[in-house]
Amino acid sequence: MTLSKTRSSLYRRLYVAYLVSRGIASIPAVTAATGMPRRTAQDTLSALGELDIACEFEHEEGARHNIGAYVIRDWGPIDPDWVAAHAEALRQALGYPPLDPALTQ
Repeated sequence: MTLSKTRSSLYRRLYVAYLVSRGIASIPAVTAATGMPRRTAQDTLSALGELDIACEFEHEEGARHNIGAYVIRDWGPIDPDWVAAHAEALRQALGYPPLDPALTQ
């Protein structure tokens, strides 16, 4: 099945929000988990607000530069249980590789 741009954008945002909720919460971690380019990962995280998903970057205390992680503060109208239950189908539809268990530890 070929995804429309609208559907692939929605799926990508939901999947990235799922990854953040699982602790895969930095740009390098998202790119490692999905294979998406860095800029796409940045744009996707920035675009979560368009779905009313409140995702914020938390700077690591005492760290230099932009060291830290993203955190989902509020899922808005999105049901995080639905996203978690369908994460594998979203991943497959987007053609992303299976999650490396080491990334979620």
